[in-house]
Amino acid sequence: MDIADFQRRIGEAFGSRDAARGRPATVAWLAEEVGELAQAARKGTPEQQLHELGDVLAWLASLAEQLGLSLDDAAQRYAAGCPTCSYTPCACP
Repeated sequence: MDIADFQRRIGEAFGSRDAARGRPATVAWLAEEVGELAQAARKGTPEQQLHELGDVLAWLASLAEQLGLSLDDAAQRYAAGCPTCSYTPCACP
């Protein structure tokens, strides 16, 4: 599944409920999931890490839907490598 398909699927599954909660609540849920990912990255199993990565992606997709923006478009910022120096790997000091 590509990023655009994932965002569309999250919007279809959770969009109306997440929109009713509003952007501030969505950002709060996203932040909570990032915290859970941080903990799993430090102390969790690969299965827990994968679970939390999925949750972060889902909340990020929900936020993008509420903002009317595309995660696919956002990812394009990095399509040529580092957005500052344009090199891969990054050559920034």
